[in-house]
Amino acid sequence: MPKSVISAAAALLLIASPLSADEVKNPLKDGETWAELAYDVIGDTTPADGASLFSVDAPYRAHDAAIVPIRIQQALGSDQTISKMSIVIDENPSPVVAEFEFGSGMGHIDLETRVRVDSYSNVRVIAETADGQTYMTGRYVKASGGCSAPALKGMAAAEANAGKMRFKLFDAAAQAAGPASGHKQAQVMIRHPNYSGMQRNQVTNLFIPAYFVQQIEVYQGDEKLWTMEGGISISEDPVFRFSYLPNGADAFRVRAVDTDGNVFEKTFDIEDKAS
Repeated sequence: MPKSVISAAAALLLIASPLSADEVKNPLKDGETWAELAYDVIGDTTPADGASLFSVDAPYRAHDAAIVPIRIQQALGSDQTISKMSIVIDENPSPVVAEFEFGSGMGHIDLETRVRVDSYSNVRVIAETADGQTYMTGRYVKASGGCSAPALKGMAAAEANAGKMRFKLFDAAAQAAGPASGHKQAQVMIRHPNYSGMQRNQVTNLFIPAYFVQQIEVYQGDEKLWTMEGGISISEDPVFRFSYLPNGADAFRVRAVDTDGNVFEKTFDIEDKAS
Protein backbone atom coordinates (compact mmCIF):
# COMPACT_ATOMS: atom_id res chain seq x y z
CA MET A 1 0.00 0.00 0.00
CA PRO A 2 1.59 3.34 -0.96
CA LYS A 3 2.16 5.80 1.87
CA SER A 4 2.61 9.53 2.02
CA VAL A 5 5.60 10.78 3.93
CA ILE A 6 4.66 12.32 7.27
CA SER A 7 6.92 15.09 8.49
CA ALA A 8 8.05 15.31 12.07
CA ALA A 9 6.02 18.48 12.50
CA ALA A 10 2.85 16.79 11.28
CA ALA A 11 3.47 13.82 13.54
CA LEU A 12 3.54 16.15 16.51
CA LEU A 13 0.05 17.45 15.74
CA LEU A 14 -2.04 14.44 16.66
CA ILE A 15 -5.38 16.22 16.89
CA ALA A 16 -8.23 14.14 15.52
CA SER A 17 -10.47 15.90 13.02
CA PRO A 18 -14.19 16.17 13.80
CA LEU A 19 -16.09 12.92 13.36
CA SER A 20 -18.29 12.61 10.28
CA ALA A 21 -21.85 11.29 10.40
CA ASP A 22 -20.57 7.85 9.35
CA GLU A 23 -17.88 7.78 12.00
CA VAL A 24 -20.25 8.28 14.91
CA LYS A 25 -22.14 5.19 13.75
CA ASN A 26 -19.32 2.70 14.22
CA PRO A 27 -19.96 1.07 17.60
CA LEU A 28 -18.49 -2.30 18.53
CA LYS A 29 -19.94 -5.18 16.53
CA ASP A 30 -20.85 -8.61 17.79
CA GLY A 31 -18.38 -11.27 16.70
CA GLU A 32 -16.84 -14.58 17.63
CA THR A 33 -13.28 -13.31 17.99
CA TRP A 34 -13.82 -11.42 21.24
CA ALA A 35 -15.56 -14.42 22.78
CA GLU A 36 -12.39 -16.40 22.11
CA LEU A 37 -10.07 -13.62 23.33
CA ALA A 38 -11.91 -12.33 26.37
CA TYR A 39 -10.68 -14.85 28.94
CA ASP A 40 -7.02 -14.32 27.98
CA VAL A 41 -7.44 -10.54 28.23
CA ILE A 42 -9.73 -10.05 31.25
CA GLY A 43 -10.23 -13.51 32.72
CA ASP A 44 -13.66 -14.18 34.19
CA THR A 45 -14.48 -10.48 34.47
CA THR A 46 -17.62 -9.24 32.75
CA PRO A 47 -16.98 -5.57 31.96
CA ALA A 48 -19.74 -3.01 32.32
CA ASP A 49 -20.65 -0.74 29.42
CA GLY A 50 -18.01 1.98 29.49
CA ALA A 51 -19.86 4.50 27.32
CA SER A 52 -20.89 6.61 30.31
CA LEU A 53 -17.36 6.62 31.74
CA PHE A 54 -15.26 7.32 28.63
CA SER A 55 -15.54 7.68 24.87
CA VAL A 56 -13.43 6.13 22.15
CA ASP A 57 -12.94 7.96 18.87
CA ALA A 58 -11.54 6.10 15.86
CA PRO A 59 -12.34 6.48 12.15
CA TYR A 60 -14.95 4.22 10.59
CA ARG A 61 -12.76 3.92 7.48
CA ALA A 62 -9.10 4.44 8.19
CA HIS A 63 -7.11 6.61 5.78
CA ASP A 64 -3.99 4.54 6.47
CA ALA A 65 -4.23 1.19 8.26
CA ALA A 66 -0.70 1.57 9.66
CA ILE A 67 -1.40 4.88 11.45
CA VAL A 68 -4.99 4.79 12.70
CA PRO A 69 -5.66 7.49 15.30
CA ILE A 70 -7.50 6.51 18.46
CA ARG A 71 -8.51 8.87 21.25
CA ILE A 72 -9.89 7.94 24.67
CA GLN A 73 -11.58 10.68 26.70
CA GLN A 74 -13.06 10.29 30.15
CA ALA A 75 -16.50 11.84 30.59
CA LEU A 76 -16.14 15.28 32.17
CA GLY A 77 -18.87 14.59 34.72
CA SER A 78 -17.25 11.38 35.93
CA ASP A 79 -15.88 11.31 39.49
CA GLN A 80 -14.21 7.91 39.09
CA THR A 81 -10.46 7.39 38.86
CA ILE A 82 -9.29 5.31 35.92
CA SER A 83 -6.16 3.51 37.07
CA LYS A 84 -5.55 1.08 34.18
CA MET A 85 -6.51 0.85 30.54
CA SER A 86 -5.93 -1.62 27.70
CA ILE A 87 -6.41 -1.16 23.95
CA VAL A 88 -7.41 -4.34 22.11
CA ILE A 89 -7.83 -4.84 18.36
CA ASP A 90 -9.70 -8.11 18.00
CA GLU A 91 -8.50 -9.16 14.56
CA ASN A 92 -4.84 -8.17 14.88
CA PRO A 93 -2.24 -10.96 15.04
CA SER A 94 -1.34 -9.67 18.52
CA PRO A 95 -4.68 -8.28 19.75
CA VAL A 96 -3.51 -6.52 22.92
CA VAL A 97 -2.08 -3.28 21.55
CA ALA A 98 -0.99 -1.66 24.82
CA GLU A 99 -1.63 -1.70 28.55
CA PHE A 100 -1.47 1.58 30.45
CA GLU A 101 -1.23 2.35 34.15
CA PHE A 102 -2.03 5.89 35.27
CA GLY A 103 -0.81 7.89 38.24
CA SER A 104 -2.98 10.35 40.13
CA GLY A 105 -1.42 13.25 38.23
CA MET A 106 -3.32 12.28 35.09
CA GLY A 107 -6.67 13.38 36.54
CA HIS A 108 -9.40 12.84 33.95
CA ILE A 109 -7.97 10.60 31.22
CA ASP A 110 -7.58 12.09 27.76
CA LEU A 111 -5.16 10.00 25.70
CA GLU A 112 -4.49 9.73 21.99
CA THR A 113 -2.17 7.50 20.00
CA ARG A 114 -1.85 5.78 16.60
CA VAL A 115 -2.26 2.04 16.00
CA ARG A 116 -2.00 -0.56 13.26
CA VAL A 117 -5.20 -2.31 12.20
CA ASP A 118 -4.63 -5.49 10.18
CA SER A 119 -8.20 -6.22 9.06
CA TYR A 120 -11.73 -4.97 9.66
CA SER A 121 -11.99 -5.13 13.43
CA ASN A 122 -13.44 -3.97 16.70
CA VAL A 123 -11.04 -1.61 18.46
CA ARG A 124 -11.98 -1.82 22.11
CA VAL A 125 -10.76 -0.07 25.23
CA ILE A 126 -11.00 -1.78 28.61
CA ALA A 127 -10.61 0.42 31.68
CA GLU A 128 -10.24 -0.46 35.35
CA THR A 129 -11.15 2.07 38.01
CA ALA A 130 -9.48 2.52 41.39
CA ASP A 131 -12.35 0.64 43.08
CA GLY A 132 -11.68 -2.46 40.96
CA GLN A 133 -14.56 -2.10 38.49
CA THR A 134 -14.00 -2.89 34.80
CA TYR A 135 -15.59 -1.07 31.86
CA MET A 136 -15.41 -1.51 28.09
CA THR A 137 -16.42 0.33 24.95
CA GLY A 138 -14.90 0.98 21.54
CA ARG A 139 -15.33 1.42 17.80
CA TYR A 140 -15.50 -0.75 14.71
CA VAL A 141 -12.81 0.24 12.19
CA LYS A 142 -12.56 -0.69 8.54
CA ALA A 143 -8.87 -1.03 7.67
CA SER A 144 -6.60 -3.77 6.42
CA GLY A 145 -2.91 -4.56 6.10
CA GLY A 146 -1.66 -2.25 8.82
CA CYS A 147 0.65 -4.77 10.49
CA SER A 148 2.42 -5.73 7.24
CA ALA A 149 2.49 -2.31 5.56
CA PRO A 150 6.00 -1.13 4.56
CA ALA A 151 7.73 1.33 6.85
CA LEU A 152 7.52 5.04 6.06
CA LYS A 153 11.31 5.40 5.97
CA GLY A 154 14.26 3.31 4.87
CA MET A 155 15.60 0.80 7.40
CA ALA A 156 18.98 2.46 7.81
CA ALA A 157 17.52 5.87 8.60
CA ALA A 158 14.81 4.47 10.86
CA GLU A 159 17.24 2.40 12.91
CA ALA A 160 19.84 5.18 13.11
CA ASN A 161 17.27 7.53 14.62
CA ALA A 162 15.72 4.99 16.99
CA GLY A 163 15.20 6.45 20.46
CA LYS A 164 15.25 10.13 19.52
CA MET A 165 12.43 11.95 21.28
CA ARG A 166 10.40 15.07 20.81
CA PHE A 167 8.11 16.62 23.40
CA LYS A 168 5.46 19.28 22.98
CA LEU A 169 3.37 21.29 25.44
CA PHE A 170 0.17 22.75 24.04
CA ASP A 171 -1.02 26.29 24.67
CA ALA A 172 -4.53 27.11 25.90
CA ALA A 173 -5.97 27.60 22.41
CA ALA A 174 -4.84 24.17 21.26
CA GLN A 175 -6.28 22.58 24.39
CA ALA A 176 -9.70 24.24 24.23
CA ALA A 177 -11.57 21.20 22.91
CA GLY A 178 -9.92 18.71 25.22
CA PRO A 179 -9.11 18.36 28.87
CA ALA A 180 -11.18 18.90 31.97
CA SER A 181 -10.72 22.03 34.06
CA GLY A 182 -7.22 22.46 35.46
CA HIS A 183 -5.64 20.03 33.03
CA LYS A 184 -2.97 20.74 30.45
CA GLN A 185 -1.91 18.73 27.43
CA ALA A 186 1.42 17.38 26.30
CA GLN A 187 2.68 15.05 23.60
CA VAL A 188 5.68 12.77 23.35
CA MET A 189 6.98 11.16 20.17
CA ILE A 190 9.72 8.54 20.07
CA ARG A 191 11.50 7.82 16.81
CA HIS A 192 11.46 4.06 16.31
CA PRO A 193 10.62 1.78 13.35
CA ASN A 194 8.44 -0.39 15.60
CA TYR A 195 8.76 -3.31 13.22
CA SER A 196 5.88 -5.74 13.61
CA GLY A 197 7.67 -8.87 12.35
CA MET A 198 5.20 -9.01 9.46
CA GLN A 199 6.86 -6.42 7.21
CA ARG A 200 9.27 -7.31 4.42
CA ASN A 201 12.63 -5.81 3.61
CA GLN A 202 11.97 -3.97 0.35
CA VAL A 203 15.38 -5.04 -1.02
CA THR A 204 15.68 -8.69 0.06
CA ASN A 205 11.92 -9.39 0.37
CA LEU A 206 12.68 -11.22 3.63
CA PHE A 207 10.63 -10.60 6.76
CA ILE A 208 12.07 -7.98 9.10
CA PRO A 209 12.33 -9.30 12.68
CA ALA A 210 10.00 -7.69 15.22
CA TYR A 211 11.69 -4.72 16.88
CA PHE A 212 9.56 -2.25 18.80
CA VAL A 213 9.21 -0.04 21.86
CA GLN A 214 7.75 -2.27 24.54
CA GLN A 215 7.78 0.01 27.58
CA ILE A 216 7.38 3.74 28.17
CA GLU A 217 7.36 5.69 31.45
CA VAL A 218 6.45 9.38 31.67
CA TYR A 219 7.22 11.46 34.77
CA GLN A 220 6.28 15.00 35.74
CA GLY A 221 9.14 15.84 38.04
CA ASP A 222 9.42 12.81 40.36
CA GLU A 223 5.75 11.87 39.90
CA LYS A 224 5.00 9.04 37.50
CA LEU A 225 2.13 10.06 35.20
CA TRP A 226 1.74 6.90 33.14
CA THR A 227 3.41 3.75 31.96
CA MET A 228 2.76 1.67 28.87
CA GLU A 229 3.54 -1.94 28.00
CA GLY A 230 3.16 -2.18 24.22
CA GLY A 231 3.36 -4.64 21.35
CA ILE A 232 3.54 -4.74 17.57
CA SER A 233 0.30 -2.82 16.98
CA ILE A 234 1.59 0.60 18.05
CA SER A 235 2.48 2.51 14.90
CA GLU A 236 5.93 3.43 13.70
CA ASP A 237 7.39 6.45 15.55
CA PRO A 238 5.08 6.02 18.57
CA VAL A 239 3.30 9.21 19.58
CA PHE A 240 1.10 9.87 22.59
CA ARG A 241 -0.88 13.00 23.38
CA PHE A 242 -2.25 13.18 26.92
CA SER A 243 -3.75 15.50 29.49
CA TYR A 244 -2.32 15.92 32.99
CA LEU A 245 -2.64 17.99 36.15
CA PRO A 246 0.33 20.36 36.62
CA ASN A 247 2.15 19.70 39.90
CA GLY A 248 4.64 22.58 39.82
CA ALA A 249 7.54 20.46 38.54
CA ASP A 250 9.98 22.11 36.16
CA ALA A 251 10.58 19.13 33.87
CA PHE A 252 9.14 16.01 32.27
CA ARG A 253 11.17 12.83 31.98
CA VAL A 254 10.50 10.08 29.46
CA ARG A 255 12.06 6.63 29.61
CA ALA A 256 11.54 3.97 26.94
CA VAL A 257 12.83 0.44 26.44
CA ASP A 258 12.68 -1.54 23.20
CA THR A 259 12.74 -5.26 22.48
CA ASP A 260 16.51 -5.23 21.92
CA GLY A 261 16.99 -3.93 25.46
CA ASN A 262 17.94 -0.43 24.36
CA VAL A 263 17.03 2.20 26.95
CA PHE A 264 16.16 5.71 25.79
CA GLU A 265 15.73 8.49 28.33
CA LYS A 266 15.39 12.24 28.06
CA THR A 267 14.34 15.17 30.25
CA PHE A 268 12.35 18.08 28.84
CA ASP A 269 12.24 21.45 30.57
CA ILE A 270 8.68 22.66 31.20
CA GLU A 271 9.42 26.38 31.55
CA ASP A 272 11.14 26.58 28.19
CA LYS A 273 8.68 24.18 26.52
CA ALA A 274 11.69 22.35 25.13
CA SER A 275 11.13 19.79 22.40
